[in-house]
Amino acid sequence: MDYKDEILVSEKKLRKKTIISFTVFILLLIAAVFALEKIHQQPKIADVPKPLRTVLNFNENFFSIFLSDNHLAKSYPVSEAVKNVRVNGNVGMEDDFDPSAWKLQVIRNPGDTFFVTLEEIKALPKTEIVFDFKCIEGWSQVTHWGGVKFSDFAAKYNLNAQTQMKYVGLATPNKKYYVGIDMPSIMHPQTILCYEMNDKPLPMNQGYPLRLIIPVKYGIKHLKRIGTIFFSNERPPDYWYEQGYDYYSGL
Repeated sequence: MDYKDEILVSEKKLRKKTIISFTVFILLLIAAVFALEKIHQQPKIADVPKPLRTVLNFNENFFSIFLSDNHLAKSYPVSEAVKNVRVNGNVGMEDDFDPSAWKLQVIRNPGDTFFVTLEEIKALPKTEIVFDFKCIEGWSQVTHWGGVKFSDFAAKYNLNAQTQMKYVGLATPNKKYYVGIDMPSIMHPQTILCYEMNDKPLPMNQGYPLRLIIPVKYGIKHLKRIGTIFFSNERPPDYWYEQGYDYYSGL
């Protein structure tokens, strides 16, 4: 076989391999489209097809194993905190809010509710934290916050029985934004009811007068402008879970 014949054979082999590869690619693409279509035809749980929600729930159960009071978000010097803090969403932050009428509503049990003023919250021991705030949109910032540990707040207001439950629910005063959080995360030593940002009162667009800062979670759980807190052994409603996101949203 001379050189030209070898080139001809090589070209034929190359064409054959190309055709086989292209055919396999098309078949895999068709199979993937078919599989996705079958998944989307499955019953949905909180706007997500059941097989995908099962995977999200498995991930939640797996990663929650590693949460403990010793699992701390990395802290930074105050000098590294940004001055211009980004706002991660504004649902529930409508302009008709009257801060002079605000009080935190805490529901111990159905029919057992009490109210707490900002001054009463500020009277508790203050905790500051500088950490890398992470948003599901893909950005993060080192930010500086001040407030009261949720665990200290719970101890002050005799919520020991409530903190034995599985979840806490929080909502804005207008109920348009709401989150559900597992009890180990809300009682984590870095979780605070926050009333300051960069040593100043929270700006209105950051949740004045009180917001949640929970460094072991993504930003979607850091509810701004807390109006109501309640406790439950069942998962409370969660805004982004209902849009198809992971309920746990942990880091």
